[in-house]
Amino acid sequence: MLECLTSGYRHVDTARVYGTEPAVAEGIKKSGVPRGDIFITTKLWNNSHHPDDVEKACDASLKDLGTDYLDLYLMHWPSPFARGDKLRPKNGDKIATGDSDYVDTYKAMEKLIEKGKVKAIGISNFSKAELERLLKETSIVPAVHQLELHPYLAQHDFDQFHKSKGIHITQYSPFGNSNPIYDKGKDISKLIDDPVLIEIGRKYSKNGAQVALAWGIAKGRSVIPKSKTPSRIKANLEGDFKLNAEDVKRIDTLDKKLRFNDPSESFGWNFYADLDGKVQ
Repeated sequence: MLECLTSGYRHVDTARVYGTEPAVAEGIKKSGVPRGDIFITTKLWNNSHHPDDVEKACDASLKDLGTDYLDLYLMHWPSPFARGDKLRPKNGDKIATGDSDYVDTYKAMEKLIEKGKVKAIGISNFSKAELERLLKETSIVPAVHQLELHPYLAQHDFDQFHKSKGIHITQYSPFGNSNPIYDKGKDISKLIDDPVLIEIGRKYSKNGAQVALAWGIAKGRSVIPKSKTPSRIKANLEGDFKLNAEDVKRIDTLDKKLRFNDPSESFGWNFYADLDGKVQ
């Protein structure tokens, strides 16, 4: 975190389940960067979906992050786990699911804005059907929807839907299957090595990863690359450059509807029956 802030990053994305909130607080403290210059996003985990647990979970994150407010608080998944302190409660060898309705969870998050604990709220990993229901039954339009999105999972129609509703997209996994934890993509050539991205990169003296980032930015979205390597941290910051319209359109054609982050099996049900923001 210290390396990111001293390199020039000002958006910090974390989550309760990552276990990194205390380290983020320490990094911010050591960096000397004023809190007001940093945009902090963290996420409500699945074991705290009950409306009575939402504020307590937020308070725990605030304490660990060493701040009295969050710039953005997201519901990590629209999927409740059993209430309690365990991040992954088990019923036998399967996740113990809860019965909280994500609409009720979101309504509890809305109250956090009224109390000044968060400046904005949003969601992560929702399907189009889930998002449509949320919009109908709650008062505050999500400021942000964070979801897996990259040239191999472009979700063009879902992107336009968000624009029509005034919801900003933050795309995670902007490098697709470059993360070794994604077993689903281990037999596929890395997105950042795609010949089209490499060829386009030569025009701008950039690499494939930087082109992938620039594509997301060209679409008007935020992109959140992840790296622990100082050289890559600095290189990713250089992905903020302008692609011409022809190159953006060419990258658009790379869509393979390949989703690499799908916890359906471990969570107990199938989230992604269709890979363009819909469910069957």
